[in-house]
Amino acid sequence: MFTGIVEEIGTIQSIKKQNPTTELTIQCEKILSDMHIGDSISVNGTCLTVVRFDATSFTVQVIAGTEDKTYLGQLSTGQSVNLERALLATGRLGGHFVQGHVDDKGVILNIKQSRNEWIYTIKAPNHILKQMIPQGSIAVDGVSLTVFKKEATSFDIHLIPETRKATILSMKKQGDPVHLETDMLFKYVENITRQNDGVTVDSLLRAGF
Repeated sequence: MFTGIVEEIGTIQSIKKQNPTTELTIQCEKILSDMHIGDSISVNGTCLTVVRFDATSFTVQVIAGTEDKTYLGQLSTGQSVNLERALLATGRLGGHFVQGHVDDKGVILNIKQSRNEWIYTIKAPNHILKQMIPQGSIAVDGVSLTVFKKEATSFDIHLIPETRKATILSMKKQGDPVHLETDMLFKYVENITRQNDGVTVDSLLRAGF
């Protein structure tokens, strides 16, 4: 489980194809301080497992199914990636609950700068848009963000300068893909309502909402 608060920007050091997996070695500094084999690391919003690490980098394996659902297979050496360690039970939840299970990919349609923010318009598949609401949470490349506007085929997010500085979203341009993960709580509510058309406040409370 993650929060969508990126801790560090890493750099792809090497990519090694080893069917049926691909190994990514990522250079970084901060998140190595308490790393262990088997740790979960969010790489651009995708939960991956550490299989090796040293003083300057760590290695994760990407299985074919994950490559099919993400753009990790399109990464190249030298590219930057968002990194976040798994949430500690004693830590602050600064963003929202992010599982690191990418639901689908979106495409940046437009980036517009205003006085103190950048507005990104992202095209998304219909099933993703159905799980979004204005002012709701969305993880974009592993970054916890707020949906400011939702249209028939796209949605808008607003980035303050600090978010751009701390993440790879500042490096993204029109036409680039992004990983999307919708709010986990919304998915549970959607599943309950689909199973029970007569959903009530009481039934939601009994289910833990």
